[in-house]
Amino acid sequence: MFRTQLKRSSILRMALAGSETTNADGHGETFLFRAVRIAAVVSLYWFVSITMVFLNNYLLDNRELDAPLFVTFYQCVVTVALCWAMQLLSTFCPGIIDFPSVSFDLKTSREVLPLSVVFICMITFNNLCLKYVGVAFYTVGRSLTTVFNVVFSFTILKQTTSLPALMCCGIIIGGFWLGVDQEGLTGSLSWSGVFFGVLASAFVSLNAIFTKKVMPAVEGNIWRLSYYNNINASVLFLPLLLIGDLRRLIHFSLLTDLWFWTMMTLGGFGFAIGYVTGLQIKYTSPLTHNVSGTAKACAQTVIAVVFSSSTKTLLWWTSNMLILGGSSAYTWVRGREMKKMPPKQPDDPAKEKLLDEEKKGNTA
Repeated sequence: MFRTQLKRSSILRMALAGSETTNADGHGETFLFRAVRIAAVVSLYWFVSITMVFLNNYLLDNRELDAPLFVTFYQCVVTVALCWAMQLLSTFCPGIIDFPSVSFDLKTSREVLPLSVVFICMITFNNLCLKYVGVAFYTVGRSLTTVFNVVFSFTILKQTTSLPALMCCGIIIGGFWLGVDQEGLTGSLSWSGVFFGVLASAFVSLNAIFTKKVMPAVEGNIWRLSYYNNINASVLFLPLLLIGDLRRLIHFSLLTDLWFWTMMTLGGFGFAIGYVTGLQIKYTSPLTHNVSGTAKACAQTVIAVVFSSSTKTLLWWTSNMLILGGSSAYTWVRGREMKKMPPKQPDDPAKEKLLDEEKKGNTA
């Protein structure tokens, strides 16, 4: 008993007094420092992700400006501008900011183009889902990405899925249908939003496959890929704007309003989500990132319900818990299965990407 108490006291002293460990760079770090850093990184991820969801919902829910394609197009343009700005800052502050060269190359742009088409569909359907269902139902509306991962792994990659993983997908589908049913009972269900959410989930899964296929074209650098992806998307959006949103935009009364453009520009900072996601994975683990994303989705839903002062039934909340629980269980099951698999090099690079994505898990 005394020895157990002594060990606990020693652990506490090491945590607070500064017992050091060595990180990958060879520098000593205390337990307390690592704990504070992890808490800060996770908090930053939550703040950026939740803020972007609510900000996009605010922009897309504008009754006077019914132009979701223009909002998405402008966000792509802002992302390209941010890439240029980050490259410039990395030139003047190389010790603080590390960003690759992003000079435009037409050949590389053509090689990234197939992914850009999928990327456009993904972000457009995602924004349309958020526009029609709102933040509270967003977790349910966009919950089928894991299910589509299983579907595409079988239909495209000819990869089978274990029974425990399929059972987890069944829980997710059950939570999805229960959520749709309960939202319908409240009278606030948008079938358009549900439809766009299902399509967004499918294209998120396809985006993971196509990303791996075009990675060699950008030398495996995710920031360079984001640069080319958003340039291609900005160009491809132009004919869509001419067909649809341009006429609505001309008659928009706040077209010269500084606050409107400030919010639109901040909405383009979704670019930062990729950065904070990478930070969270780097300083925790892919599994912890998935757990954090699941908890973030839950908190995001609670905040949206409280903010809108709405009342939800027990079954409505149960649907969200089924989806979040099923997604976490699927990640855990697949993680255990992959640890048992002998290391090998997949013949199909798309299969390798899908396996990597499943290791990291799916966050809403």
